[in-house]
Amino acid sequence: MSGSHSVVGSEPRRVVVSGIGVVSPIGIGVDAFWDSLAAGRSGIGYLSAFATEHLPTRLAAEVKDFDPLRLIPEKRKYLKVMSRDVQLGVAAATLAMEEAELVKGDVDPARLGVVFGAGRMSPDPSGLFRAVSACRANGSDELDLSRFGSEGLAEIEPLWLISQLPNMAACHVSIDYDAQGPNNTITCREASALLALEESVHAIRRGRADVMIVGGCGSAIHPVDIAKLSLYDSLSRRSDDPAHACRPFDFERDGTIVGESAAAFVVEDYEHARARGADIFGEILGVGSGCDGKGFANGASGMGLVRAINSAIRQAQIGPKDLGHINAHGKSTQRDDLVEARAYHRALGDSADVLPLTALKSYFGHCDSGSGAVELAGSLLAMRHGALPRTLNYDTPDPRCRLNVVHDEPYRLRTSAALTANRTSSGQSVAAVVRAV
Repeated sequence: MSGSHSVVGSEPRRVVVSGIGVVSPIGIGVDAFWDSLAAGRSGIGYLSAFATEHLPTRLAAEVKDFDPLRLIPEKRKYLKVMSRDVQLGVAAATLAMEEAELVKGDVDPARLGVVFGAGRMSPDPSGLFRAVSACRANGSDELDLSRFGSEGLAEIEPLWLISQLPNMAACHVSIDYDAQGPNNTITCREASALLALEESVHAIRRGRADVMIVGGCGSAIHPVDIAKLSLYDSLSRRSDDPAHACRPFDFERDGTIVGESAAAFVVEDYEHARARGADIFGEILGVGSGCDGKGFANGASGMGLVRAINSAIRQAQIGPKDLGHINAHGKSTQRDDLVEARAYHRALGDSADVLPLTALKSYFGHCDSGSGAVELAGSLLAMRHGALPRTLNYDTPDPRCRLNVVHDEPYRLRTSAALTANRTSSGQSVAAVVRAV
């Protein structure tokens, strides 16, 4: 059992990533995931999990061939109370720990923590059928809600609510590995995963933990989620050509695609990782966050993202010209992509015109809290392989964005640092600077 209890002095502890686990529409595991990115293989297609006749879209990026019993072996009896999001997240954590070559007991439990990003998890309507039936007045189709307390409530499974709690991914992971250190769940939609990373970095640098299991999980493959998203977000209507529907920063983009994914990381004190001979994927140099705040001008310019980028770069003690690429949020809506591009120009100056940029949602759509985690995995693997995956479906540059979007073929990286960023439509933003070690 290992552990490093010393608190830092004048020099902050270095924080590295020693394990990555990915469960995504383009591959399960880092090898399959990277192979799809390198080949430009999209995971977007026609939705197959349920009928789409009455839904606003027929398109989705689904995780195929996912077997939770293989990746969550100790949770067989709990699967029925684990939502799809939680299953993906716990499976990603299993893969990350395997990649880091860590098993339960290798790290002092008090020095091992968990922070996950997760979102609202929609319930399975079948869990309420009997309760609704009990509230029908005299067998008719009309509901008498006054009967819910006396008759309907008893028809709901006692553990029905557990599957909808965002903190259950972190709970299951901490139980699996006896992680008794810092534990939290961040629920800020697309910004959740990198915000979880920020908290984990702080925990290690303050000396509260040596190893943190960090991740993000999300699944919008649910009829309620799809209907809800269509009310306040733009979903692509390109039903005739699913693989070309998600078009970040392209002039003809018409909306995002619902998706699902999860990624997890073993985030570790550098000296702790080196002492055990860990294979290091990269170092976290800085993570910053911000919010647009009040006023149209702040939102239209993405000032929350500007502040997040400035903070991350300042912590990293580098300049924009030291970055090798940008891994963009790239949601593929007209407004969001334009606001994001403005933020890059404001934060990075002239470098925003020339820095190679990729937008990986073109491969796996909008996965809510899982998006930032899977995109971070993409950047770490890109630096390891020295090649930046191209953005799919970038055919007509949007002159309002003025970004160097990599699109024809993968870009050969020459600099070992990267900026990855996420932003919600309400202006919550986060950015991280990472580099190869």
